[in-house]
Amino acid sequence: MSRMTPFSSPLLLGFDTMEKTLERIAKGSEGYPPYNIERIRASADGANADRLRITLAVAGFCEEDLDVTTEENQLVIRGRQAEVEGREYLHRGIAARQFQRMFVLADGMQVVGAELKNGLLSVDLIRPEPERMVRKINISVRD
Repeated sequence: MSRMTPFSSPLLLGFDTMEKTLERIAKGSEGYPPYNIERIRASADGANADRLRITLAVAGFCEEDLDVTTEENQLVIRGRQAEVEGREYLHRGIAARQFQRMFVLADGMQVVGAELKNGLLSVDLIRPEPERMVRKINISVRD
């Protein structure tokens, strides 16, 4: 028995990888670290375009512990903390924990910067407005 998917319509051409991406997202990852995603509206004078900002709570991580990369159409944020040798804990409630958080980016999305401040890592993204194009396709007639 075959399974019907939202992208199985013959009218949707070239979306065959989209289902795999959605399945990967649905599997998800653990909830660490917590994050926010916010839209930052363009300025009234039109100087800045709308942006998205992803903010992760990464208390205890320094700049050297964090890695922000784009791999194909994914934004990957990794954190690795090294264990400090020679410490003797009477109680350990804060673990030196590694994480990897992935966000799938739409075509054209660009990462414009990342900032670490007060235990929050903010990553800003933009999507430049694509040029609207209409292209006439010539029809050839064969006799």
